[in-house]
Amino acid sequence: MPSGDVVVVGLGAMGSATLSQLARRGARVIGIDRFVPPHDLGSSHGESRITRQAVAEGDEYVPFVLRSHEIWRELEAETGDSLLLPIGGLLLGRERGTSAEHHGQPDFVRRTIAVARRHRIEHELMDATEIGKRFPQFRLAGDEVGYHEPGAGILRPESCIAAQLGRARAHGATIRTGETVVRVTPGPSDVEVTTDAATYSAAVAVITTGAWLPALLGGPFAKLLRVYRQVLYWFAPEDAPAFTPARFPIFIWIHGDGANEYFYGFPMLSDGIKLATEQFAETVDPDRVPRDVSAAEITAMYERHVRDRLPGVSGRCLRSATCLYTTTPDSRFIIDRHPDAERIIVASPCSGHGFKHSAAIGEAIAELVVTGRSRFDLTPFSLARFARS
Repeated sequence: MPSGDVVVVGLGAMGSATLSQLARRGARVIGIDRFVPPHDLGSSHGESRITRQAVAEGDEYVPFVLRSHEIWRELEAETGDSLLLPIGGLLLGRERGTSAEHHGQPDFVRRTIAVARRHRIEHELMDATEIGKRFPQFRLAGDEVGYHEPGAGILRPESCIAAQLGRARAHGATIRTGETVVRVTPGPSDVEVTTDAATYSAAVAVITTGAWLPALLGGPFAKLLRVYRQVLYWFAPEDAPAFTPARFPIFIWIHGDGANEYFYGFPMLSDGIKLATEQFAETVDPDRVPRDVSAAEITAMYERHVRDRLPGVSGRCLRSATCLYTTTPDSRFIIDRHPDAERIIVASPCSGHGFKHSAAIGEAIAELVVTGRSRFDLTPFSLARFARS
């Protein structure tokens, strides 16, 4: 039976970061994934992820994203890979405010501004006239307010995961891919992790399996967590130079009061402009996700969000992809010990906004495992909050 100090199950955003940080600290660590990460079947793929420093989801996230930016830069220096592109980010809302929630928070733009002021994050506020002058690619109604953050930008998720797994190996980690974990069994002095190929033993198990977490651990996780299919679209621009990273920011545009009246996007990094929205109406089984994107879905995305707001973007979809969000009832993370097993740490449900924080969360978990405590405040992500509600 292979053994180590820690077994990390699931090597996406959270798992690869945790594995890397544990290995750096000299832990004998084993990482297991049913696929071969980075892969396109979970939540950590699709060419790009938004990162923003003033996090309207809550002040408690800010230390994680700021430290994550430092870790990405450290990884870039070590590997020579390009991971973080701070091209600037724009949040758009209406002057009168909106009641629509984004990641569990209403009035998202104004909440972002408040967080930026409290944490002294560089930003500027813009009205519709200023937005139109700076970014003529947007067709505005005229009553928009904008928050522009120069330090926001793009993370390359596949490259980030590959870099962290590479550094984990360099520091002695053992990585097992193509093995599906079927059981996690805590004991008085260890945890046994059983896959379809072998059984592993360690003092601690860290579970970061995202969409597969509810089925793996059951109990409160099966009751609390929901998995949703999301779709990413790459539309062809009419004027490609206008949508390069030098001229076009990442953006989140909340344009109405309805639950789905927002979308987000990126400049061109490859063969199109990546645009997407989010849906929380239909749950899915992660092993039975419809991966094909229909013509009707493409048309609906373009007609509902894109056509009247990005006139330089055509309706020709060059490619599409699906990814998974695993969400809690309050759209916040869970980073905590299993309520029935102290030797099992759970850090996985990102509720659609986790990648930007993942490098520092991996560090926080490694600190917790190695020293018993972390410099980061993990209290807001405890399971206890659901018992109180």
